[in-house]
Amino acid sequence: MLISIPKEQGAENRVAMTPDTAKRLLNKFKGLKVAVEQGAGQQAHISDEMFQAAGVEIVNRDQALKGDIVLVVNRLGDDEVKGLKENAVLIGALEPASAGDHFQKLAQQKVNAIATEMIPRISRAQAMDTLSSQANIAGYKAVLEATNHFNKFFPVMMTAAGSSKPAKVIILGVGVAGLQAIATAKRLGASVEAFDIRPEVAEQVQSLGAKFIDLGIEEDGSGEGGYAKELSAEGKAKQQAALQEYLKKADVVITTALIPGRQAPVLITEDAVKGMKEGSVIVDMAAGGFNRANGIAGGNCPLTQVDQVVVNHGVTLVGYSNYPSQMAGDASAFFSRNLLNLLPLLIQETEDGLTLNVHTEDEIIQKSLVTLDGVVK
Repeated sequence: MLISIPKEQGAENRVAMTPDTAKRLLNKFKGLKVAVEQGAGQQAHISDEMFQAAGVEIVNRDQALKGDIVLVVNRLGDDEVKGLKENAVLIGALEPASAGDHFQKLAQQKVNAIATEMIPRISRAQAMDTLSSQANIAGYKAVLEATNHFNKFFPVMMTAAGSSKPAKVIILGVGVAGLQAIATAKRLGASVEAFDIRPEVAEQVQSLGAKFIDLGIEEDGSGEGGYAKELSAEGKAKQQAALQEYLKKADVVITTALIPGRQAPVLITEDAVKGMKEGSVIVDMAAGGFNRANGIAGGNCPLTQVDQVVVNHGVTLVGYSNYPSQMAGDASAFFSRNLLNLLPLLIQETEDGLTLNVHTEDEIIQKSLVTLDGVVK
């Protein structure tokens, strides 16, 4: 059995498998082979020689698409689907919300595909959850990005010339990325407050030493699987109006609010930006994902421009859409370990050698399969 890893295309710096996890797989499954496209780890500072030392074969692009299992960070180009073997298993972040007819092309090629975003949020699957591992990195990096554009200190700084006040950081959206953003901003010494439409996360915010913002909307935004759901039109209007007043005192705002498969909700209107302090910073983490893939301008703020830093009404808006790629070393390691924990659900050891089993009744596999036996699920 061959597991192959093609090089990611475009501006993506991550790689779906690291030498460490490849070595663990090879030790775990006797008779398994792992092949990586030449230069696949280069942007994550992983050389071909490091892969070879772990027992991995270095191959060309065509060969890297020919594995029985093909691991990717992002989905392949439509034109490359025909390079995959029939009955191969493709695993990666396949962006189901914006896939269009891509899954149909995979089904026509009889490729069985697993979208890691669809892995259910159950305790047993936590070690396989690429969404959470990468969001954790993104939340950390977003705060560091804010420090680059904010022209004052985050912590209190005492000098002979006087002292500075801590920066006031507000986090909008308290999922995995938001919680890490809170923790990182607190470690840097900022005064941190956070808001979410799911009231049950207030305790998590407070456990990190931040203040939970209650806007008095009186509408529960809790959805299925721990995700948020879209508010009513009235709820949205109340939220925007309340935030407009609250954000006037913010130095840095980091927005993370997303609704799976939907356009990111507008939390910060243009009027709210106009009311913010000169020199304040908005890091709009919702500018990626569904919005970027569907050509939708903005994220949680309509003034955000995807993958750009702009200044509007004296406020700096940061719209980078792929923070994990900016930390490709650890991001690749985390992503790779997630896949390392997922693969044993698919690979079975028999007397005749290793076999692939995508027809398992395991809940994790069943819920994350997007194509199976020539059919889009």
